[in-house]
Amino acid sequence: MPSPPPGRGLLTGKRVVVTAAAGTGIGSAVAERCLLEGARVLISDIHERRLAETADRLAEATGSRPDTAVCNVTVEDDVQALVAAAVTSMGGIDVMMNNAGLGGQVKLVDMTDEEWSAVLTVTLEGTMRCTRAVMRHMIDQGITGAIVNNASVIGWRAQAEQCHYAAAKAGVMALTRCSAIEAAEHGININAVAPSIAMHAFLEKVSDPALLDSLAAGEAFGRAAEPWEIANVMVFLASDLAGYMTGEIVSVSSQHP
Repeated sequence: MPSPPPGRGLLTGKRVVVTAAAGTGIGSAVAERCLLEGARVLISDIHERRLAETADRLAEATGSRPDTAVCNVTVEDDVQALVAAAVTSMGGIDVMMNNAGLGGQVKLVDMTDEEWSAVLTVTLEGTMRCTRAVMRHMIDQGITGAIVNNASVIGWRAQAEQCHYAAAKAGVMALTRCSAIEAAEHGININAVAPSIAMHAFLEKVSDPALLDSLAAGEAFGRAAEPWEIANVMVFLASDLAGYMTGEIVSVSSQHP
């Protein structure tokens, strides 16, 4: 198993907001990598206790404690309050990392309207709300920033019992491409990553172990990605190294059709 690389100052001086950052998934890994790359970071999540615990863990791991703000990305007032909190604590936002998402396993014929709506509302509408709010902030403040969305290869690839999640992630991809065209004239880059499978404790808790084993076995490396391996690519897209990239969906995967 590889080890995370050291920080290289890729985000020195940047003010970064990371959504869905509590716990052990990609969001907290992104926040840790941003801190290691020299950014000032504010993390948000809907779970207040887990958010505070994550901030404490990141402080111990990196020597820098991120600011925190509780936010439900499906509630517009919460999203506006998140932007306001970032302005108050950091003076503004240079980078937005949109990680909030909700999954599930159910066949379409058995899926309820509520199950469909829950996944689309968090995963697609939540990403839209945060992108819209941060775009407005960056444009108003003349910030040439970056927005990085978390999509999924399932937005391209067919998988049973994933109609709602696949539709939401394909929507995130389309949102990324179209919003990037609108943002380009303001010097704002908007890109997304599309991970295949990144293993972490929460995913293992809510997913069928046989399915996870099958997906991991299908990767060229014979294993799932570590969350920090996805975070590395997100940080690259947020950095000045990716300055000419916008509207791109970068697959973070070793699986090929």
